[in-house]
Amino acid sequence: MDSVRRLTSILTLVLSGLWHLGLTATNYNCDDPLASFLSPKAFSSSSDLTGSSSPAQLNWRMGTGGWSPADSNDQQWLQVDLGNRVEITAVAMQGRYGSSDWVTSYRLMFSDTGHNWQQYKQEDSIWTFAGNMNADSVVHHKLLHSVRARFVRFVPLEWSPNGKIGMRVEVYGCSYKSDVADFDGRSSLLYRFNQKTMSTLKDVISLKFKSMQGEGVLFHGEGQRGDHITLELQKGRLALYLNLDESKARLSRITPSAMLGSLLDDQHWHSVLLERVGKQANFTVDTNTQHFRIKGETDALDIDYELSFGGIPVPGKPGTFLKKNFHGCIENLYYNGVNIIDLAKRRKHQIYSVGNVTFSCSEPQIVPITFVNSRSSYLLLPGTPQIDGLSVSFQFRSWNEDGLLLFTELAEGSGTLLLMLESGTLRLLIKKVSGHGTEILTGNGLNDGLWHSVSINARRNRITLTLDNDAASPGLDTSQLQIYSGNSYYFGGCPENFTDSQCLNPINAFQGCMRLIFIDNQPKDLISVQQGSLGNFSDLHIDLCSIKDRCLPNYCEHGGRCTQSWTTFYCNCSDTGYTGATCHDSVYEQSCEVYRHRGNTAGFFYVDSDGSGPLAPLQVYCNITEDKIWMTVQHNNTELTRVQGSNPEKPYAMTLNYGVSMEQLEALIDGSEHCEQEVAYHCRRSRLLNTPDGAPFTWWVGRSNERHPYWGGSVPGVQQCGCGLEESCLDIRPFCNCDADTDEWTNDTGVLSFKDHLPVTQIIITDINRSNSEAALRIGPLRCYGDRHFWNSVSFSTEASYLHFPTFHAEFSADISFFFKTTALSGVFLENLGIKDFIRLEMSSPSEVTFAIDVGNGPVELLVQSPFPLNDNQWHYIRAERNLKETSLQVDNLPRNIRKTTEEGHFRLQLNSQLFIGGTSSRQKGFLGCIRSLQLNGQKVDLEESAKVTPGVRPGCPGHCSSYGSNCHHGGKCVEKHSGYSCDCTNTPYEGPFCQKEISALFDSGTSVTYMFQEPYPVTKNINLSSSAIYTDTAPSKETITLRFMTAQAPSLLFFLNFSSQNFLAILLSKNGSLQVRYGLSKEESHVFTISTENLANRRVHQVKISREGPELSIQRDQQLFSYKFSPGAEFRTARSLILGKVTETLGLDLEVARANTVGFVGCLSSVQYNHIAPLKAALRHASIAPVTVQGTLTESSCGFMVNSDVNAVTVVHSSSDLLGKTDEHEPFTNAVRSDSAVIGGVIAVVTFITFCVIGIMTRFLYQHKQSHSTNQMKEKEYPENLDSSFRSEIDLQNTASECKREYFI
Repeated sequence: MDSVRRLTSILTLVLSGLWHLGLTATNYNCDDPLASFLSPKAFSSSSDLTGSSSPAQLNWRMGTGGWSPADSNDQQWLQVDLGNRVEITAVAMQGRYGSSDWVTSYRLMFSDTGHNWQQYKQEDSIWTFAGNMNADSVVHHKLLHSVRARFVRFVPLEWSPNGKIGMRVEVYGCSYKSDVADFDGRSSLLYRFNQKTMSTLKDVISLKFKSMQGEGVLFHGEGQRGDHITLELQKGRLALYLNLDESKARLSRITPSAMLGSLLDDQHWHSVLLERVGKQANFTVDTNTQHFRIKGETDALDIDYELSFGGIPVPGKPGTFLKKNFHGCIENLYYNGVNIIDLAKRRKHQIYSVGNVTFSCSEPQIVPITFVNSRSSYLLLPGTPQIDGLSVSFQFRSWNEDGLLLFTELAEGSGTLLLMLESGTLRLLIKKVSGHGTEILTGNGLNDGLWHSVSINARRNRITLTLDNDAASPGLDTSQLQIYSGNSYYFGGCPENFTDSQCLNPINAFQGCMRLIFIDNQPKDLISVQQGSLGNFSDLHIDLCSIKDRCLPNYCEHGGRCTQSWTTFYCNCSDTGYTGATCHDSVYEQSCEVYRHRGNTAGFFYVDSDGSGPLAPLQVYCNITEDKIWMTVQHNNTELTRVQGSNPEKPYAMTLNYGVSMEQLEALIDGSEHCEQEVAYHCRRSRLLNTPDGAPFTWWVGRSNERHPYWGGSVPGVQQCGCGLEESCLDIRPFCNCDADTDEWTNDTGVLSFKDHLPVTQIIITDINRSNSEAALRIGPLRCYGDRHFWNSVSFSTEASYLHFPTFHAEFSADISFFFKTTALSGVFLENLGIKDFIRLEMSSPSEVTFAIDVGNGPVELLVQSPFPLNDNQWHYIRAERNLKETSLQVDNLPRNIRKTTEEGHFRLQLNSQLFIGGTSSRQKGFLGCIRSLQLNGQKVDLEESAKVTPGVRPGCPGHCSSYGSNCHHGGKCVEKHSGYSCDCTNTPYEGPFCQKEISALFDSGTSVTYMFQEPYPVTKNINLSSSAIYTDTAPSKETITLRFMTAQAPSLLFFLNFSSQNFLAILLSKNGSLQVRYGLSKEESHVFTISTENLANRRVHQVKISREGPELSIQRDQQLFSYKFSPGAEFRTARSLILGKVTETLGLDLEVARANTVGFVGCLSSVQYNHIAPLKAALRHASIAPVTVQGTLTESSCGFMVNSDVNAVTVVHSSSDLLGKTDEHEPFTNAVRSDSAVIGGVIAVVTFITFCVIGIMTRFLYQHKQSHSTNQMKEKEYPENLDSSFRSEIDLQNTASECKREYFI
């Protein structure tokens, strides 16, 4: 059987190769003149200047010297009958000899029968050919793809401005021979194999077909074990079913393997090619190809007995078929190099014919018409007036939801009849003059592009509307409704200049095709309409249906759903993660670095590494901190996992699933500066890498499915663990701790950071099969930081310098984005040229950016003008995009300039030169300045790498802080970096990447934070020298104090600044809750400022800012501002200490301050700053190195979040452990792996916990009971009389739960 398969495969390749060679031979030297020797009768036209047919061959000089119509308008045409179907490869044209008559542009149409014409298309658009500029020169055009037809029609579009239409033509090509079979819908051909089963590893099936039917089986084959192959027309599309497994599901229940084509029931030839190699298949219909993988267990297709073409006959029942048969013609049908139709014509024994199969193509003489204009198209046909009753029928197809199909005024004043499409539903409306009438609604979704048949019949007061053979009648009584056929029937619309009431159109004119029009049971000759002898029309294409499926191919990207009307298509981008006219633009950023730059904080985000490219976004966790911005991608097994019972014959394998494709992970890793994964192997008598000399017992697999025998902390190519490189292993002989093979628990933990190998996809372990062997494994998530592209920049120093890259390939969609900064007046950012097409982006003036593009229809230029200069040496952002729907340009946040794209004409952007960045091919108008973060269709361009080898261009561009320094808030300092910038928040009470996260804490009664002034402590390497001024003996001339607070306690001491024993500054709430600022300048001089009488102990956040410059003092509380000027002799001293909350030192406080200091401060303080000192930040972040002491309980919290929340609920608990928790490296299974002891220990822990909880609750209850009967003497804490009880309860709850918080006790 295997030898038979191999032989069959070889024959298939040979025969298919010969078949392709034969096709090539038919096209070789196919350029013979075909019209030169035709008789004059072969030429016909819409009209003729002479009144009879004129010869119009190229170089014809006799008679009229060519053809000219009676009237020069856009309804004229010249037709050539070539006698037989031939292959046409080129055309040529001249003007009429000895005249000023010629054609400057024209179109071509082709037909096999002289009816049902097909327009010549190129680039999927109706093609316009350039004509002559005089009467004698010959303009020759070679067709991009050859056409097989008998009739050619030249349709002039424009002609000589000083003359008329005039032409002489030639058609070039060669003879065309083919084998054709005609199937009548009840017939088929069976190709029977020489053996019982035909088993093939490769298949090539090709054919051409034409049909007026949208349903029918073209070929079918199946095997007993479930293999099958079927090609079937379904609603004008081709469905291919191909299966290689043992599934025996019924064909009607199987989803097609591929679906291609549209509108294939147009009675035009369509080509089909199926190529299969094993499970890989290519399916091509006309110019569209779909690649897919076949379902199945094997690579062979096993077909039993026969292949049937034209239908699926029922075994044992000749003439009976399982599904609807194909009705139409098939040409050049080849199965693996075998010409099936040729065998049938020669009556070979392999072919069995079912029904009537003939070998010439019968052509139905059907004349379709196209209504092309939604305002002015109509067709007027006469009726037979005053007949009792009415009968009208026709077929239509359209993409539009709305349009008038038919209007007629009924005879004898019996009213009007309208047939319309409304929202895809057919509506028949009959209005009587008396006001009575009737309405029938039927069908839905009739704007699906398929042919639908409609029939209206009215006889003896009975009205019936039939749609696709389903009749519908009105719901109302029509017994009083008498209908008489009218004189005139308007199809598709009404004349624009029609003034009387004979034609009314309440909606748009119909855009679509009609055919088979019958009025009063009589067919209407539409060719007579075209010749002007019957009816009238406007804006019609007669004898062709020019419907076009604009959703094939689907230009909606990233899974966008395509819908269409007659003139355009629309993309529904919902649930795709993309936006824009064609779903081209990602709604997500490309990295956590960009999210940080947009001002986001830590959280889960979707990251689209290739932007508008094909890769889908993936969810990551962005840990946006001051230093590095980490992206974390989790996988399915980050917990510590026990490993047991593995050996080299039966290894243990842990496979990691990240929930996304490897391509997505690779793009994320490649775009990051650094990536890593922590790997930990805990072992007892389980060797890891078997160092120093053995084969590894454990290895891991990375992105390329390669084995890597090195462990975390080591490098590729070195079979060691991290301790081996550092020479810190427990045993000096092996290079891993686990390789010491001891009975004690140990581990090898380290980080894998070679990006080309990450991520870890699998771990293989083989040494846990010995006595007492145990091991545990944990693979951390993938973590990356840095965006290699976002800050990738170059500087252009001369106008003649530029960078060049390969051609920008963007035929259908092109997006370009980058940042720039410059001081120049103008310059070209980017240019790429083609033969005719081009694309260019430039700064045309200091305030204007221009985007110019030409796809062959003439240049389109978009301009955005900025109200501010763009050459201000600040970073500015540009995004330009072109797709099949629109062209757009945006600069910074200015309004986007959008221009709609024409639906017809060229639409492919074809470029072939190098891509120039920062200049042009002519080296003129070059750009001076910096370009950063350049992306082309989501692909990141490495500018810096190219600049390293290019003179006049430098990698990098300094000066980010000049543009982004304002992103550092609250006094944060912008620090330049090679790749971007950072915000130094050292001298601010805030933190975070942009110094926007306030630092706040919850104070209990008795909590005190004391800051002693001395030389600056080294929080960072960037020490601001100006901050040293406040530590000198000279009193500062300026002072600034800011803080935010929230409390329910009054009186309360918020802030105390000690200058000396008699000099101080205190901020407090008095007994009634009003804010006081008390300045003690000396024993004799003190100032008390009560800002407002409002009670601020109201559980709301309030802000206080005090500024003093010399004797000028300003105090701001929330929105209230107070100013004061001290006397010129007022003396201010240098601060010695700063206290938040309760003052614990003996400082000789005045009476009011001492009263407020009884409890100190109970509540929340945040954003506390004195000049450049942030005492609360120092206590919470730098307690070990800052000159700060904390007494009592200080718990980090969020004041803003506590306003309407429980204190205990919002307290933030900090822990230095990682997200996965710490594991005892000596006994990793104590709680996590040893299942038996874990269960017992868990039960004991739960019982103990419940016991302690009961004791705690009883103790708390007794304590509260004791407190309720005590005197004013406080045992543990003091509460002022007016302290809000609910707030006091919250503080108590907070203290009760303090064991779970990070607290400072000094």
